[in-house]
Amino acid sequence: MDESQDERRDDRATRVTVSVVIPVKDDSAELTVCLATLTAQTRPAEEIIVVDNASADDSAAVAHAAGATVLSCPQPGIPAASAAGYDAATGDLILRLDADCVPGPRWIQEVVAAFEEQPDVAALTGPARFIDGPVLLRRPLVFAYLSAYRYFSMSALGHLPLFGSNLAMRREAWEQVRLEVHRDDPEIHDDLDLSFHLGERHRLAQMGGEPMGISMRPFKDARAFHRRVKRGFRSVTVHWPQDLPPYRLRRAALRRYGHASQTDGVQA
Repeated sequence: MDESQDERRDDRATRVTVSVVIPVKDDSAELTVCLATLTAQTRPAEEIIVVDNASADDSAAVAHAAGATVLSCPQPGIPAASAAGYDAATGDLILRLDADCVPGPRWIQEVVAAFEEQPDVAALTGPARFIDGPVLLRRPLVFAYLSAYRYFSMSALGHLPLFGSNLAMRREAWEQVRLEVHRDDPEIHDDLDLSFHLGERHRLAQMGGEPMGISMRPFKDARAFHRRVKRGFRSVTVHWPQDLPPYRLRRAALRRYGHASQTDGVQA
């Protein structure tokens, strides 16, 4: 066997593996576009897992046709569907986006590079941009939307929140919190809940790269927007009283100086 073949074998043996998880419910048209962009990545994923959350349309068939692994999750809610996908993922890194997301062609490559550059980081979250709705409103509305989410969440978390349309985490980090997340509660935001649990033990960070293309859906339906806001508050209050901001910030300070323990609400 020549040297180049040996090098290729070593590269495959040490290559970081990637799983992409997409929860979906009745979004077959959007999922078709999302999966096409994932197929065209400069650095493809080792597996793409589509979790069908009891869709009434042909979302599962679309995923099968695209060569994705399809899981059925009849339990209602994005938290349950996302968690089922994370549980099934075999990659070293788990990347998550929504069915109506449109990632840039270098998304996976940029995520992998960001983890390599920050070995102490357990989870990353990235920027986003609106790809539909009035063109002139896209930039100011996405700025307002993401800024409101970030500052509301940071006041409760004491650190950066993860954004579900563009997040990634190390699989071993997920395995540490998989039994703690509120996967059975359909009325919470799974990304904010995940931020509570991962941020308790690990460093979360912002990554750069091309913004993820997302839909302006939050602003198209007043009732849906109200429901989204209500779920945001619930995502915070289900963690009370142990995660009231003063308690959480105290534990963070103790961890920073190496004094965290079971009595401080942190698993040692």
